[in-house]
Amino acid sequence: MSNLLTDNPIALQALMNETLFSTGFTVDENSGVASSSSVAVVNWDSSSEEFVFQGDKSTGVLFILRYPSYPYFSPAAEKAFIKTIGALQLTPENVAIVNLANPQNPNDFKRIMAFFEPKKITLLGVEPASLKLPEITHNSYMKGRIATVFNTFSFEEMFADVNKKKLFWGEFKTFIGN
Repeated sequence: MSNLLTDNPIALQALMNETLFSTGFTVDENSGVASSSSVAVVNWDSSSEEFVFQGDKSTGVLFILRYPSYPYFSPAAEKAFIKTIGALQLTPENVAIVNLANPQNPNDFKRIMAFFEPKKITLLGVEPASLKLPEITHNSYMKGRIATVFNTFSFEEMFADVNKKKLFWGEFKTFIGN
């Protein structure tokens, strides 16, 4: 068996059963990210509820993402997200946003459905297979009995490729409009 080497805090948390302490890092109060010479540590939000999320789950619109380095979005992705949903008369306050990289959030689609009761779900860079969903090609959606799931790229992927951004926007307008 080979040695496993990682500095990913989520992976370490899953693999270790003891509390680890670190010294020599500082926390950026604005982003909630601690940094050192080798590892970034996120100050995760916590909640007494089953999921930690932002926004309002009663509207039926849910965004699922997996950003291990940020509580929700990177600063650039957050600006793009607000601008994108704002063009469709949505705000971060009237949709629900859940980051599956938060160790408190279950990576279980049935529990996500039971807790959020969404009608429209957007997977932002989260592969459907990681939630045990059938394959959904990028920038397309799958209608289920209760909710429709739209699978698309993360904002970082769209920043790197303008074509991905154009494909996303065309389908996303249709998805949210229906």
